[in-house]
Amino acid sequence: MTIRPEQPQPLDDPGPPIGTAPTVASWTTDVAEWTLDGTWDFRWSPSSAQRMDEGWGSIPVPTSFVMPSLDRDAAPAGDHGRPAYTNKWYPFPIDPPHPPDANPVGEYRRRFLLPDPPPRAELRFGGIEGAADVRLNGVLLGSTRGSRLPMAFDVSGLLETENLLEVRVHQFSAATYLEDQDAWWLPGIIRSVVLRARPVGGVRDVRVRAEWTASGGVLTVVPDLEDDSHGDATIEIAELGATLTAGRPTPIPDALPWSAEDPVLYTLRVRTAAETVTHRIGFRTVGIVDGVFQVNGVPVSLRGVNRHEHHPRLGRHVPPEVVTAELLMMKRHNINAVRTSHYPPDPMFLDLADRLGFWVVDECDVETHGFGEIDWRGNPMDDPRWEAALRDRVARMVERDKNHPCVILWSLGNEAGEGCNVAAMADEFRSRDDTRPLHYEGDQSSAHVDVWSRMYAHPDEVAAIAAGTEPALADQALDARRRAMPFVLCEYAHAMGTGPGGLTEYQDLFDAHPRLMGGFIWEWLEHGVQVDTDRGTATRYGGDFGEPLHDSNDVIDGLVSAERSPRAQLTDLAQVFAPLRLTIDEARLHVLSRLDHTDSSRYALRYRIEDAAGVRGSGSIPMAPLPPRGRVTLDLPDAPPSAVLTIEVVQVGETAWAPGGWVVSRSATAVPGEITARRRGVPPARRLTLADIDLDPGTGGLRRLGEVEMTDWRLMLDRVPTDNDRHAGWDEILDFSYAERWRLLGLHDLRSRLVSLERVSIDHPDGEIRVRTVVGGPAVDARVSCRWRWRAVDGGIRLDLTVEPEGHWPAWTAHWARVGVGFSLAGEGRLEWCGRGPGPSYPDVGQAATAGWFAGTVDELQERTVRPQEAGARAASWMRVKAGGRALEIGLDTTSPRGPVNDPAITVRPWSDAALWAAAHDDELIPDGRTHVVLDLVRAGVGTARCGPGVLPAYRLVAQPVRGSLQFLTPDASGTNGDRHV
Repeated sequence: MTIRPEQPQPLDDPGPPIGTAPTVASWTTDVAEWTLDGTWDFRWSPSSAQRMDEGWGSIPVPTSFVMPSLDRDAAPAGDHGRPAYTNKWYPFPIDPPHPPDANPVGEYRRRFLLPDPPPRAELRFGGIEGAADVRLNGVLLGSTRGSRLPMAFDVSGLLETENLLEVRVHQFSAATYLEDQDAWWLPGIIRSVVLRARPVGGVRDVRVRAEWTASGGVLTVVPDLEDDSHGDATIEIAELGATLTAGRPTPIPDALPWSAEDPVLYTLRVRTAAETVTHRIGFRTVGIVDGVFQVNGVPVSLRGVNRHEHHPRLGRHVPPEVVTAELLMMKRHNINAVRTSHYPPDPMFLDLADRLGFWVVDECDVETHGFGEIDWRGNPMDDPRWEAALRDRVARMVERDKNHPCVILWSLGNEAGEGCNVAAMADEFRSRDDTRPLHYEGDQSSAHVDVWSRMYAHPDEVAAIAAGTEPALADQALDARRRAMPFVLCEYAHAMGTGPGGLTEYQDLFDAHPRLMGGFIWEWLEHGVQVDTDRGTATRYGGDFGEPLHDSNDVIDGLVSAERSPRAQLTDLAQVFAPLRLTIDEARLHVLSRLDHTDSSRYALRYRIEDAAGVRGSGSIPMAPLPPRGRVTLDLPDAPPSAVLTIEVVQVGETAWAPGGWVVSRSATAVPGEITARRRGVPPARRLTLADIDLDPGTGGLRRLGEVEMTDWRLMLDRVPTDNDRHAGWDEILDFSYAERWRLLGLHDLRSRLVSLERVSIDHPDGEIRVRTVVGGPAVDARVSCRWRWRAVDGGIRLDLTVEPEGHWPAWTAHWARVGVGFSLAGEGRLEWCGRGPGPSYPDVGQAATAGWFAGTVDELQERTVRPQEAGARAASWMRVKAGGRALEIGLDTTSPRGPVNDPAITVRPWSDAALWAAAHDDELIPDGRTHVVLDLVRAGVGTARCGPGVLPAYRLVAQPVRGSLQFLTPDASGTNGDRHV
């Protein structure tokens, strides 16, 4: 029987919650339950010192009470606080264990009827963000701590026909020092509230140990019955016809193993005379053998994401249908693992992960990152006063989640530093569950964990770790222990804005080295907050709600938007994570299976042959099922020259997450020969001569080509910075972001000086126009010399452009974002292109873009980012831009430099670069009625410098001579369609 406290827990008490009942596993029961979710009375105060005598409004539960979407209902005046975002800073003075006086309070109450109240019952809260005091019918039940952990109260003898439940939530307390995660501060009742009858003779808890061995399953079930129950429990698995004895390991030879690839579940029933509880269980064993992480005796590679719980209108509460939809989206994009950053998820997430098949790293609700800003002074992780609270958080997570087969690693928390409580937490984990290894990235000596973890390590570092040649620890014993561990990147490839670059380099390492367990992209989801404006719904980030201390848009860093719309990087990740990796080498197709537990029979190969006239053929490529991690080389189908051959991996049959025929991945290759770029049916343009070129006599810039008028013709060396451009890579010595380097060189404000404009035999077929300019930024002597050579060729006009650096380009900053030409056309536009698509690509991004012919309106081709930035470039060698009833065909070719940066591309936008520079939010961008075009001869990659390495060397564009051509296409001399050959 729980002893109820006489007073609420002091807010500066660093201990565990008071008055709560022990946490038990989540299950389904046949006893009476009442869900108390719904509309509650609510009122708010900016400080606990202020009385709240009146002013009740209403609020939905569960939700975070500070969300702007609740303005109309949360309180009569609409005042209920506002969201605030910090990455690692505490939003109050670091004075542990004391919270600030300015401590907002949300007060809830709920009246409910029970015609036949049970004499014994338990009140369960899935999660209350903040520190809450809970009362039922005027009786103090206790105080909660641990925002994303379950809390239960024994309410036996308190229930009446008419009941009043009151919950007072303080936003900050001593417990807040343990919850400094990179997320919004979003207090409130964030998970479901359930009242459950507890019958005499019922089942208090069930502990399941379902192991998989070479001879089948072995199941041990330990039920924990109520103290006053009589008799034993009946334990059975109906599907297998198995009946078990409590506490005794029982062989289950007919059981099939559970894995993320084949998530076989069985229904376990534990029955007493008073209650039957039901679990869905899976047989699997986790282990580490010779430094390799294994499940069911075979190595496993984690192709994962970090997942926060966030909803753009409800805050920390994510409705079940949204959770289901996002996990289905993960499966459709080849994600097989999730790290629950940085707290245990709603238990429905784990139920779905069990059913759909995901490897899960279950992380404790612990982060003290803000102490790192003061050299970890006073860090609770090294303060004995916090040990009980930290052990309690471990206990509640393990006891709730212990029976889920999807959970293969426990994680002590995130970015909480080191200290005596790391060992205490590890001890608590192991004392409660010895079937799963431990993870904690903060323990770099790996003294207390079972796997070595890093964040954002450079691929070169990862390669050294894979080979066992990483730098040694000073302690030889610890060094030897760590070298015997598998390695995981718990965070890598920061998916913020345009990017991240370098996904392929990491995955190649994971595929090649058994010690590498894989990793988790940061992160799955952007944490945008929706607000209603005069123009509709808009998304906001840190600082938009008046926070004096914030981390701006760092919270907008996901593969999908806050509304769960996929970003371009999710499509790229699906290609990188594909279960069957395709490589085309001349006339051969190499297939590598990344599956660990199942063969490839669930997938089939199909092909498509396409040229400028359209699809010319398609079919299937026979392939016998590959064993796990098997490989095969196949002959490619015959395809004529000048065509594109595309190979797709498709799903055979329907699954819970995708229909039959779902395209899992694809690869394409151009068959040798001249590829006709222009699609059949595209009408030819009027033949141009040098007389059709109108150059500005004062600048040498192009003003008109035939009937197509242009404005703002210019050389471009920079771009509107991506989120990654605004930072320096962790691997770089200089702490200057790429954007700062470009700005110091004036690349954002280039000025051109006309040196000469010479027309040579303009009426002669071999005539040309030669323009020389010098272009540079103000206040610096770093500049480029440009030679623009215009000539008439068969079918059109050719511009040969040479750009050579001169003056002083400092070595530490002498690289460019691009070498390109920008201009603007009147009218709204449409683009057709031959190159790679349909999505965007940059030299180190765009793995899902394959060769072919593509088209779309300018509006359709925008890659919208919450904070506007460079985005949406399409790799192209030929393109047709239509705007204002006019069409302009362009061919791009780069002769130097060679390498990945030699990736010609086009970007089209309905707004100018100036508008893009000026906008802080996507909804501020309004089309101006023109089509703005950038043609890139060469361009740099985007990297992942916001967190991790900058642009890898192969994808950097250092200041160097660049040569290429732009051919403005027209019908050839024979009067045919004037097809462009590339």
